[in-house]
Amino acid sequence: MTNHLNLEIPAEVREFAEKTVDQARKAFDGYVAAAQKAAAQTEAAAENAAAGVKDMSAKAISYAEANVKAAFDLAESLVKAKDPKEMMAIQTEYLKSQIAAVQEQAKAMGETIKSAMTPDHK
Repeated sequence: MTNHLNLEIPAEVREFAEKTVDQARKAFDGYVAAAQKAAAQTEAAAENAAAGVKDMSAKAISYAEANVKAAFDLAESLVKAKDPKEMMAIQTEYLKSQIAAVQEQAKAMGETIKSAMTPDHK
C-alpha cells in the first residue's frame, strides 16, 4: 500500500495568498508615497522658516545699526549745542525721529514675519 499524500497547495489558497501579498505591497507603496510627501512638506517648511529667520535677523541687525548711529549722531549734536535750549530742541527732534523710525521698523518687521509664515516664502 502506497500512501500518497497530496502536498499540492490548492489554487484558491495560492490565489488568496497572492492577493494578500499584492494588497500588502500596494499598502506599503502608499505608505512610502505618503512618507515621502510628508518629508518634502517638512523640508519645504524648514526652508521657509530658515529664509524667514534670515530675513528677520538681517532686518534686526540693520535696525540696530541705524538706531545706534542715530544715538551717536544725537550725542555729537548735543556736544556741539551752544545752550540748554538748543539741547532740548535737538533732544526733541531726536525723540520724534526715533519714534517714527521705531514705528516703521516694527511695521516692516511685522511684514517680514507675516511673509515668513506664508508657505511660498523664499
